[in-house]
Amino acid sequence: MEGVFTFIGAILGEGSGQVVGHLLLVAIIIMWLAFKAVSNLKAVPDGTQNVMEAYLGGVIAMGKDVIGEELSRKYLPLVATIGLFVLVCNLIGIIPGFESPTNNINVTLPLALVVFIYYNYEGIKKQGVVHYFAHFAGPVKALSPLMFPIEVVSHISRIVSLSFRLFGNIKGDDLFLWVLLMLVPWIVPLPGFLLLTFSALLQTFVFMILTYVYLAGAVALEEEHPEKAPEPVVDTLGAV
Repeated sequence: MEGVFTFIGAILGEGSGQVVGHLLLVAIIIMWLAFKAVSNLKAVPDGTQNVMEAYLGGVIAMGKDVIGEELSRKYLPLVATIGLFVLVCNLIGIIPGFESPTNNINVTLPLALVVFIYYNYEGIKKQGVVHYFAHFAGPVKALSPLMFPIEVVSHISRIVSLSFRLFGNIKGDDLFLWVLLMLVPWIVPLPGFLLLTFSALLQTFVFMILTYVYLAGAVALEEEHPEKAPEPVVDTLGAV
């Protein structure tokens, strides 16, 4: 945010330099966490290894209910990496003197584009071009000229939804913190910090779960099965 002091902004200047500087800081933090987690692997994990294993297990459990365990593990690298990146970006903005890179649309929009391009690619790869886009037309052929453009717009709107939801919420959180620190700069803002931490976690969860949902819609399309013959009705005495 322009006009708000940050340590990196004081060195690199406001604008794009400040955003790039905070992104580099986020990258360094994530690489440090990854290095600490694998530098001394143990059968019974502790410390950073334990935290990262718990995080990865949580991501798999999150996707298991949406897309199944097998596909959840397949897309774990994408979802877990995005989640860790978004979480660290969100959290560093809570620390006075730093700013969340995710409060900039130029950061959240590329994230949304990566998800959009990837889930469509996976859908086309698994279903085939014709079968994948045939689902855009809906089950009723007579309505396909109407449904197809609606579905196209719906999918494109996901880019706006993902990017602007994250950008808007984190931007609002940063403004809230800025006003809070100006009004009561000492002990009183502590409940506000807890609220902002919860918001950072929530926005990360929403971005990750939506990524799984979009992947599920692309690669787990329902197969068309022939109608089964009606099963015989069993009466109360068990006779057919």
